[in-house]
Amino acid sequence: MEVASLLTAFITLFVVIDPPGLAPLFVALTRGETTQHRRAVGLRACITGGALLALFGLFGEAVLGFAGISLPAFRIAGGILLFLTALDMLFERRTKRRRDQSSNADDPSIFPLATPLIAGPGAIATMILLTGEAGDDLAANIAVYLILLSLIVLVFITFLAAGLIERVLGPTGINVVTRLLGMLLAALSVQFVIDGFMAVIPT
Repeated sequence: MEVASLLTAFITLFVVIDPPGLAPLFVALTRGETTQHRRAVGLRACITGGALLALFGLFGEAVLGFAGISLPAFRIAGGILLFLTALDMLFERRTKRRRDQSSNADDPSIFPLATPLIAGPGAIATMILLTGEAGDDLAANIAVYLILLSLIVLVFITFLAAGLIERVLGPTGINVVTRLLGMLLAALSVQFVIDGFMAVIPT
């Protein structure tokens, strides 16, 4: 896997999972808890979310094949889904929906943190797309899962520093970062759609 492809894979997963956007939600979900309890909740959420994404990366394409869905078709559909996610980020609908999902959660580690906040539809689709592009290349597949692992570790670090990040960025800073990531995700999603069409259009 080329360096440019690795960078694209990292950026795509980073934007979809959106660690900076998870920070204020984690603070809200664990408000009033001890540092030790917050750490346990964050670790449990990251392990569960990472495991779900890894499973979809491993078996997602097989499920698609069983359902008779080609990878180019899923790439186009996944690109459209990611584009809708980008629109949500640009117009703040994603943040509002995440806040709604985070309300009234007794133990937030599995729901809503692990899923759908970490391992949401966009992240699942991205993992299937990335592993599908890697194909039978063992090194490329290992690279994808190492990228996933690095992002899950980054999410955990973000959880540990969530309070500090929220104080430093503030609501305005978090909104700016979210919208910038939304613009980047929109461009990447269009590229997924183009790649899907190029795979089925005869040259």
